[in-house]
Amino acid sequence: MIEETLDIVTADGAMETFICRPERGGPYAPVFFLMDAPGTREELRDMARRLATVGYCVLLPNLYYRFGRDTTYGPDVLEHGSAEHKRMRAFRTKMTIPPVMDDIAALLRFVDGRDHVKRGSVGCHGYCMSGPYALAAAARYPERVAAAASFYGTWLVSDAVESPHLTLGKAKGELYIACAEHDDLAPMPMVEELRGLFQRSGAAGELEIYPGVHHGFAFPARRIYAKRAAERHWERLIALYRRRLG
Repeated sequence: MIEETLDIVTADGAMETFICRPERGGPYAPVFFLMDAPGTREELRDMARRLATVGYCVLLPNLYYRFGRDTTYGPDVLEHGSAEHKRMRAFRTKMTIPPVMDDIAALLRFVDGRDHVKRGSVGCHGYCMSGPYALAAAARYPERVAAAASFYGTWLVSDAVESPHLTLGKAKGELYIACAEHDDLAPMPMVEELRGLFQRSGAAGELEIYPGVHHGFAFPARRIYAKRAAERHWERLIALYRRRLG
């Protein structure tokens, strides 16, 4: 595996990005892996490595870069009331879709200039807070994002003018939306509303509910990690990218 961490230039600064790809062969189709709220960490880098082993150039950007280079957090970041959780939330609550779409544009410019990256279509998937970002990217850049996936994405239907449910029909690529049965950030009534909106949008793809699991089930370091569901998520994601990116 070839790994590097580079600063990708954006309009708002330098976006630190972990990049990995197979050691042999190529060029490889690019995949944008968008982090969850606790931010970039070794757990996510390991997930990026797993995806890269099947033949992709995976880019994992620190989407908190606008708030400084120290936007990485300790192991108690998920403990409500901890100092790390409060520090993370101070940045998380300021995140919106429009600037992240500018970051996607910067990633597109970057991969277009790399010899080991296949030209043309890209994939984009996000977890938790970034589920909406992945779907929004497919709508904002329909000629480039051939496949997008949201895993337990938060608040996919909301009153925000940028809510991803409003733009599903603009995507030309295939969409995959995975929802946990038990998720306070995407409760079942919202999921069922989204299912109907998805079907009426005409967008290609599917919404799948993972029974018996909780928000965050695909992260190995979480107490609520569910191995069978996590392996299904890998199966679905890799199959999606195989269909749309090769």
